[in-house]
Amino acid sequence: MRVRRCTHLLLEPRETVSFGLQALLRGSTEANSTHAWLALAGHLDGPVEIDAGQSELLGRTSASQWRTLSAQDMADPRWGQLLSSGLLVGDQPEHADHLARDQRIKDAHWWPLSAVAHRHSRWQGVDSVSDMRGQGLDTAVGLRRRLGAPPPAVHPVEGHYQPLPNVQESPFDALLAARTTCRNFDPERALPLPMLAQLLQRSVMAHAALQVEQDMLILKKNVPSGGGLHPTEVWLLVQRVEGLTPGLYHYHALDHALLALPSPPVPTLPSLARAMVSGQEWFADAPVLIVLAPRFGRSFWKYRNHAKAYRALTLDAGHISQMVYLAATEAGLGAFVTAAINEGDVDQAFGLDGVEQGALAICGVGYRALERSTAEFDPAGRSSR
Repeated sequence: MRVRRCTHLLLEPRETVSFGLQALLRGSTEANSTHAWLALAGHLDGPVEIDAGQSELLGRTSASQWRTLSAQDMADPRWGQLLSSGLLVGDQPEHADHLARDQRIKDAHWWPLSAVAHRHSRWQGVDSVSDMRGQGLDTAVGLRRRLGAPPPAVHPVEGHYQPLPNVQESPFDALLAARTTCRNFDPERALPLPMLAQLLQRSVMAHAALQVEQDMLILKKNVPSGGGLHPTEVWLLVQRVEGLTPGLYHYHALDHALLALPSPPVPTLPSLARAMVSGQEWFADAPVLIVLAPRFGRSFWKYRNHAKAYRALTLDAGHISQMVYLAATEAGLGAFVTAAINEGDVDQAFGLDGVEQGALAICGVGYRALERSTAEFDPAGRSSR
């Protein structure tokens, strides 16, 4: 049998602090502290606790060169334990799944820290709203009460500031002032298809294309993109759009067209929408959810094992979401963007693997409700209705 270490691996010393019930009953506030080594791999969904001996073995096993296990090695239980966990990968049939998953990460040219951070910050089945409400962190007052005062809204620097002139506002300034995050969508009002088409045209459609080589196309969109690659794909969960059957869709940026995908039964779409946005029911009510899912392989084709590549992808999502906000606001619609999503559930719904392509954020648009049942952060009070 041949083995090697998985491609992307970080070891974290983690401390857990707890208070024993018996000590508390005695009036003692002395804390119990336990320490463990956790291994975080780019192809595994969760950390693996290891001991010092396993850590030492991992440290002297190559991630690029195969090692043939000797009879003496086979007698050491650590090899089998690490193979079962996926921290080591082998060439035997029973190890094929871990080997294939690790090889995909390796072939995609992920930078190690980004690969681990991406994999271990993904959610699945998380209801973030219930968690926040349970801790009293779902309101600004609750946040202040539980966490204390936040850092200042503006970083204070000693010195004399030179005032800048206030320039007369233009219609564009009024549009910017009306932009805000909508948390109250009208659950009865459908979105006209031309409005959705215009929003996609303005935010993610390719307005020009340059054929550099037979198999290399450069796109021009209304938003910037790291390396000019525009790797972020758009997938939609449609609930109420005139002229579209409720369900899942993929948007083709060159053809400006939608492809209907195999979808769950229509009555289950609201629960899928809520799962996708991690229990944020005020977002789940939007007529359409727009999933921003980078094609990591397209970005990493140019930026191979690059420390800044993943950061550029998050900036791309930010550029797109701001354009969605502005296009929606100009059309008299409400919009939102959230990164508090269950990536695992989103990827599963659309058939994405999370390695070559995966969800990073979700936007939504629709008509605002006449009444606000959920508070919105709009200090200027100039949002459109």
